[in-house]
Amino acid sequence: MRAIEHFKTITHHRHLVRQYCFRLGLYYQGLTHDLSKYSPSEFWRGVKYYQGYRSPNDAERRENGVSLAWLHHKGRNRHHFEYWIDYCIADDGKVYMGGCKMPLKYVAEMFCDRIAACKVYQGDKYTDASAYDYYEKSRGHILIHPETGELIGKMLLVLKEQGEDAAFDYVRALLREEKQCPTK
Repeated sequence: MRAIEHFKTITHHRHLVRQYCFRLGLYYQGLTHDLSKYSPSEFWRGVKYYQGYRSPNDAERRENGVSLAWLHHKGRNRHHFEYWIDYCIADDGKVYMGGCKMPLKYVAEMFCDRIAACKVYQGDKYTDASAYDYYEKSRGHILIHPETGELIGKMLLVLKEQGEDAAFDYVRALLREEKQCPTK
């Protein structure tokens, strides 16, 4: 039964993200979003740790100290800022771990992903503030490039303050602007 419920949850999430990506003109990303969740290394761990109200990765992490499903997932899905963590070189030559700047199309997909995840896991409790509030809780202790962090924060703030239609208009305008001026 857990396998069916987990399958329904991840499929519902993918359908929402696909719908949102299509609204932004990101058709390929919408079609391919999170396909790795159906791979054996992610799917069966998701079934084992399925709870229905939050990511199974959290339960796996609590039990084992690490989520192998998440490590697999984040390494294959560019819409996660964790995909973009690498060694960085400071102006003084020192090397440190940090977030690399994400391309706009993946930040836009992350925006869609965060809305869909909140809708799936929060159900009737979801509001346009949900994704922003969730992001703000983690903002001070994650390795995300400052510009990427500001950008996703702004997208989610528009959602919170002005609603879904305005937020998608805002993100669509950013994508259009980048297309007209690709060196930006």
